[in-house]
Amino acid sequence: MKPLQIQDVMTTDVRSVHRTTPVKEVATILAEHRVSAVPVVDDECTVVGVVSEADLLPKEVPPGRWSRRDKARYAARTAEQVMTKPARTIEAGKSIVEGARRMTNERVKRFPVIDRHGKLVGIVSRADLVALFARGDEALRAEIVLDVFEEILLVSGKQAEAAVSVENGVVTLTGELDRKSSVRLAVSLTRRVPGVVDVVDRLTFAFDDTHLKPAEADNRGILGW
Repeated sequence: MKPLQIQDVMTTDVRSVHRTTPVKEVATILAEHRVSAVPVVDDECTVVGVVSEADLLPKEVPPGRWSRRDKARYAARTAEQVMTKPARTIEAGKSIVEGARRMTNERVKRFPVIDRHGKLVGIVSRADLVALFARGDEALRAEIVLDVFEEILLVSGKQAEAAVSVENGVVTLTGELDRKSSVRLAVSLTRRVPGVVDVVDRLTFAFDDTHLKPAEADNRGILGW
């Protein structure tokens, strides 16, 4: 079961500007496309910064008792001169869990998404991540049945179908598995599925293998699928 990655939910049709783009043009792009920020790239499409609405606001107010940075922004003529740097980015291969954690901790609404060479490949926003939790119950159930029970736990189709029910994002697992460790794994993996609100564990097991050492369990045929 492969965790969802940023590249699975990001938007690839991303608006960006070159570091030499005039500030006036940057403002026009923000207004026309109704976005609050755009990544700034160099000739190699490497992300070098971000220009947000907040970066452009000083252009609207004459300098007063401002910081040196705001005064510089007021005089800026290009994206490079007004942008915030370094840009806060995230790699496409990172998990959505890490993306959500960073957005929360760093208090940002979006990240430019880069490949391992630092090239811009997309953008991911809070809305992209929240959308995962808005998935319907049937979509959640289908993913848990297939990815968790059939592919990982090797539970047969009919048994897997009967084991999983979902209501308003709350997953109830019922039935009997072969081992206690399988029950723990089923619950743990189900909790990781994006969109799952909670897991009600009503699974039982035929054999408690949690007290066995790996070699002993293997000798009893407990570890092998």
